[in-house]
Amino acid sequence: MRALAKIVLTLTAVGAMAFTATAGTLEDVKARGELRCVVSTGIAGFAYPDSDGTWKGFDIDFCRATAAAVLGDSSKIKAVTSTGKTRFTKLNSGEGDVLWRNTTITFSRDVGVKLTFVGVNYYDGQGFMVNKSLGVSSAKELDGASVCIQTGTTTELNLADFFRANNMSYEAVTIEKNSEARAAYLSGVVTFTQLMPQV
Repeated sequence: MRALAKIVLTLTAVGAMAFTATAGTLEDVKARGELRCVVSTGIAGFAYPDSDGTWKGFDIDFCRATAAAVLGDSSKIKAVTSTGKTRFTKLNSGEGDVLWRNTTITFSRDVGVKLTFVGVNYYDGQGFMVNKSLGVSSAKELDGASVCIQTGTTTELNLADFFRANNMSYEAVTIEKNSEARAAYLSGVVTFTQLMPQV
């Protein structure tokens, strides 16, 4: 990664949010004796399994804290992995009880997915990662770029807004998981990839 340079695109208010699914969720969790947390498919520092398969990270810590509060035991959790496209479906279908995952609060999500945003627990930004050898020093030099973008995220809209506002074009290379973006970038399939957790 030493050969990579980071170019900041914009700073946005983003929250890794907890959602509650239904009024009966609390009773269901207590009866089951396990809290099922919908998390990402693996983002280092947020939610990822270590070499022993133990889930760790910021989101997992919140999941454990929730289990401690509800069940009196922070170990009574199950990580339910999700992509940007599947996170709300998994929660609404009852596959998960709470969402501890990078997710931007938007009006349409607050109204449309029939879930409750509990609160913001972090703010992040978006940017681009480019190979240093390209000599790019500004995001405004990215006209015609191929950019990895995770589907089902507000990042898609932010990317489109940025290129439109700067009268530039781009090719969106859609992916489902962050690992796919890394592989596409390192293999040269895309010239640029977006930084920060996809939300």
